[in-house]
Amino acid sequence: MLALASAALFGSMTVALRFALARQPDAEAGAVHTILAALLVTVPFVLAGDIDLGGIWPFLLAGMLGPGCSQLLFTLAVRDAGPSRTSVTVGTAPLFSVAIALVFLDEPAKAGVIVGAILIVTGGVLLVREPDRPEHVKWIGLGYALAATLIFAVRDNLVRHLSLGTDVEPALAAAATLFAGGVTVAAWLLVSRRRLPTRGFPAFVLPGVCFGLSYVCLFEAYYRGRVSVVSPLVATESLWGVALSALLLRRHELVGPRLFGGAALVVLGGVLIGTFR
Repeated sequence: MLALASAALFGSMTVALRFALARQPDAEAGAVHTILAALLVTVPFVLAGDIDLGGIWPFLLAGMLGPGCSQLLFTLAVRDAGPSRTSVTVGTAPLFSVAIALVFLDEPAKAGVIVGAILIVTGGVLLVREPDRPEHVKWIGLGYALAATLIFAVRDNLVRHLSLGTDVEPALAAAATLFAGGVTVAAWLLVSRRRLPTRGFPAFVLPGVCFGLSYVCLFEAYYRGRVSVVSPLVATESLWGVALSALLLRRHELVGPRLFGGAALVVLGGVLIGTFR
């Protein structure tokens, strides 16, 4: 249930991010604003639990990767490829997450996992070979989405690994990664632009709230379940992203049967991976 809640919130964040970028098109600044809003959302959850700062440093390091690098790439992907196609691309994360888990965490491989992987790849091929792709969907955007997906996969396994031997509560761990991720993106802006964004925060409050709640649910899920269980369930965010895009951005996103079919194959592949883990 935590993984599914995280998926629904993440899919909502993806679409909300598109609306935010329409108001404030600066994607890099938007990544900072989104992470900041998400961090503020985690504060009540942190205060409600035990605060043990002694063990948070591994999560700070993990946060530099995700959401540091990942959220920056993800925001650029939504800007350049749109929320629906970014959602489908990110939905392939179980393929990479489970592959890493099989190699480094000694999680079992079964026939259902292989079939699930094939379905995910097939869904990705449908997306790439989409003949009536809207003009605003750029190849570079799909590249950003794929890069973010790979980082998500590494992040998932790292969080699961850290959760097995720590006394840090999930909400505090989530807040630590968000803090480090925000600092990472802010540092990038200081190096590349020599300044931090001073405007546009209100536009990214809604996606930030969805992202923060999604992150808390994600960490709570990984503290309780294996990567091969949680990651496929979180990948159902593809259907949320595509469905909400079809509902709210119909004319802009041009969501058709092929895109829905690709998202469905990606999610079905993830379900098979989780079922036959």
